[in-house]
Amino acid sequence: MISRLNFLLCLATVISIAAAAAIGSTTMPAGRFFAALFGVGETGDMIVVWEIRAPRALAAFIVGAALGASGAALQGLLRNPLAEPGVLGVSASAALGASLVLFYGGAMMPDVAVPIAAIAGALAATALLTFAAIRVGSVVTLILIGVGISSFAGAIAALLLNLAPNPFSLADLLNWTLGTVANRSFDDIALAAPFLVAGFVFLGLSARPLSALGLGEETALSLGVDLKRTRIFVVLGAGLATGAAVAIAGAIGFVGIVAPHLVRPFVRYDPARTLVPAAIAGGVILVLADIGVRLLPTPAELRLGVVAALIGAPIFVWIAARRSGAT
Repeated sequence: MISRLNFLLCLATVISIAAAAAIGSTTMPAGRFFAALFGVGETGDMIVVWEIRAPRALAAFIVGAALGASGAALQGLLRNPLAEPGVLGVSASAALGASLVLFYGGAMMPDVAVPIAAIAGALAATALLTFAAIRVGSVVTLILIGVGISSFAGAIAALLLNLAPNPFSLADLLNWTLGTVANRSFDDIALAAPFLVAGFVFLGLSARPLSALGLGEETALSLGVDLKRTRIFVVLGAGLATGAAVAIAGAIGFVGIVAPHLVRPFVRYDPARTLVPAAIAGGVILVLADIGVRLLPTPAELRLGVVAALIGAPIFVWIAARRSGAT
């Protein structure tokens, strides 16, 4: 079942990324697309496919995968299907870190400054949430704390938007607060890749302990699980992965809720087996959403984070309502 699920998701990944590279505001016939894809087409077509559409599609998939895996890990750690980087304020804190660097002269700083600031903001939020998870007994209280972190980070980001010194700074800040993968390049992906890989490694190392933790803390302890190390690994993994995602695309929410929720029934609700399918599903969801962003007949292109919120927020409410009804 799981192998079949992963195979189908990988197939959907290939199809969605290929579609994203082929579809855009400018129509490109199939023959020209495949010629450009294999490097034998016209120079203009190859530029469109390999320098504009392909990096954008890959960026969307990577960001979705990072958010999907982070959401699955946080849900396993907190044993709550409503936990995810966006709802708990991790994405907003990462976007705030990047926004602060951009506001205070990001153009004059090294290229790595924005990703590091985004990751630092994500780690700060996840560390605070982990500390709160240890101290408070109610998951509802923990989620409220996350909402508070998100609101505070959003308020500071809004203040920076109000104080933006020029239209160029305002446009950069909007990109980080609303989320977009437009105009992303392979260099942008490569810059965030080390942090993303490190985040996935920590999340992978926490998979088995999360599976045991799903049985309860006492049972996990009896099985020899080091709960402190598991929390640290999940915090570092989710913080690094989410920070890298924000460094590429800005703040994009709700993917971390939707992706794990879609795949969880197929893996028998095992947190360890949810990580990989949730990551792939999150990537596919965001690639498809970005295709929709490009094709929607709007005067200006919508931000990807806005579309993700419009889709994800109702699903979040539905999950919350089902959970409330079950209790």
